[in-house]
Amino acid sequence: MTTDHLDTPLRAGCREWAALGVLVLVVTLLAVDATVLYLAVPALTADISPTATQLLWIGDIYSFVLAGLLITMGNLADRIGRKRLLLMGSAAFGVASLISAFAPNPETLIAARVLLGVAGATLMPSTLSIVRAMFADPKQRTTAIAFWSMGATAGAALGPLVGGVLLENFWWGSVFLINLPIMAVVLIAGPVLIPESRGRATTPIDLLSSLLSIVAIVPLVYSVKHWVGSGWDWTIPVCALLGLVAGWLFLRRQQQLTDPLLDISLFRLPAFSGAVAANGLAIFAFVGLLFFFSQYLQLVRQYGPLQAGLAELPTTLASMAVIAFVAVLTARLGAGRAIGLGLAVAAIGLAGIGLTTSQTTYWGLGIALVVIGLGIGVAMTLSTDAVVSAVPKERAGAASAIAETAYELGVALGIAVLGSVHLAIYRSHLDLPAGTGAADAAAAEQSLAVTVDTVTDAAVVEHARSAFADAVQTTSLLAAGLLVVSALVAWRVIPSPRDVKVNAYDPH
Repeated sequence: MTTDHLDTPLRAGCREWAALGVLVLVVTLLAVDATVLYLAVPALTADISPTATQLLWIGDIYSFVLAGLLITMGNLADRIGRKRLLLMGSAAFGVASLISAFAPNPETLIAARVLLGVAGATLMPSTLSIVRAMFADPKQRTTAIAFWSMGATAGAALGPLVGGVLLENFWWGSVFLINLPIMAVVLIAGPVLIPESRGRATTPIDLLSSLLSIVAIVPLVYSVKHWVGSGWDWTIPVCALLGLVAGWLFLRRQQQLTDPLLDISLFRLPAFSGAVAANGLAIFAFVGLLFFFSQYLQLVRQYGPLQAGLAELPTTLASMAVIAFVAVLTARLGAGRAIGLGLAVAAIGLAGIGLTTSQTTYWGLGIALVVIGLGIGVAMTLSTDAVVSAVPKERAGAASAIAETAYELGVALGIAVLGSVHLAIYRSHLDLPAGTGAADAAAAEQSLAVTVDTVTDAAVVEHARSAFADAVQTTSLLAAGLLVVSALVAWRVIPSPRDVKVNAYDPH
């Protein structure tokens, strides 16, 4: 199958579907890599003894670099070839993973995590833009992107499960070594299965635009992560302001360039702008849920890391099931209505979490997780499909980078906003027994994790667990309300043509 300049949609064959399997492996691994490290923090700390500041950088630098470089790397893929950039990034990701696994000190691990972020930024937009280029038939492309989205959502949910299995049997570096066989598969099968594709842009990437995009995104991601991780201080408004100013300068420059890094006219398309927003909000709710729900399972229900990962598995399985019906759903409702329906279903699932946290059995939570997986799976698949389908194939890398940036910002904001809301509600519900010591009260006020680790008074711990469960309930219901509003907007704003065109791009 030829992947460039098709006048009529050609149906993909076995080679394209096999290539898709390789690409799904990549995006699943990247999503796992974003969450698997957190479980390894205790073992890592005991081994290489990072300071508190170094530990923050070890955890955060990957997502900072990844988010900052996505737009630039998406444009680079359009220019030098998406397959070429994917293979280069895979080799770099494998090397960085090996260095990370055997890092003898915190400085080496931080440097390796930087390289992982750079390599990850080359992989994420490349995978999605290659899918766009390989599958010209709209129905096949929707199914292919459903597989791709399944990898992104399943990987985020599987991170704790994979980490739990590895850390119960191996040392902390094993969470990085799992990357090596996947990258080996990509480097062996990729050159054979994946066709090369590129855009028509021949001018060099504007370096000032690239710098401004990094300065716009990285400080914003830092400010929200630092806020939820360490609390409010002067760096948060300064970094947020720096990011906003750089973002404004970036947008101004894009309007002046004949070949911009980010085509602002894309956002005039309701199908594009609405889909980007829906994509970000879906992952905002999903990752925000995982952040405090994983703690709820381990700290309130007292599950081990592996048991908690298994308890969250229904979400992953449900998101996989979306593949069976998402194309039919789109054909019946159209993209906008189907995305709105998916967000509404996810809202019902979040409400279900809120209503069943007080139950002693797991079944109510399990059913709610299935509903969330179905809804998020539909919304993520179709919003991603709408983003990459709204542009011509030669701009697929740039559009994919925008979708990925929305994903990364959704992750950061979901953890920061919903995490902060949850913490505030937890503290407001914390009604400790009379006579609680000052040290125990201070520990309980800080977080449930600190309480469980340091407080020996069983009554204080039980009150803290109850407050945490109440906060999970309220935060889930608030997130459900946000998704209901998002569903209504998606239903009304994103077009819902039954006969989807391959290319809906019109900058004028």
